Amino acid sequence: MIRTNYVFWALVACLSYSFVPPLVRVATREIPSTVAALISNIILVSLILLVLALTDEDVVHHLRTDSAIYLYVAGLFLGVGILAYYRALEFGPVSIVVPLFAMFIVGGSVIGVLVLDESMTVRNGFGIVLAVAAIYLLST
Repeated sequence: MIRTNYVFWALVACLSYSFVPPLVRVATREIPSTVAALISNIILVSLILLVLALTDEDVVHHLRTDSAIYLYVAGLFLGVGILAYYRALEFGPVSIVVPLFAMFIVGGSVIGVLVLDESMTVRNGFGIVLAVAAIYLLST
């Protein structure tokens, strides 16, 4: 049950990721943002390799599938996004950088509707408008 419960995993991700911006902000007082990104992502890759080893996933097989191109492009966007995010945290206050960064939630939702043909209800649309308003209020 817990392996497939996306709400559980989303909450774990939210809780874990909540600690990243303040920790990066403190670290980048002395460490350049690109070095901070490298160090923290080495830890990330190490954890992923550990999970892959424990679950015995066949990585090579998946590198050659038709869907892998989407992951290669996603990796490029992720790399640019993380480098820019760490740079913003190096120079700006967490209380402003994090809400601006959180606009990816709105962007991802809109792209999901436009590109993946996911449903957009009035309620979802209102939620996106409220998210934009909240991010605006938090970042100004």
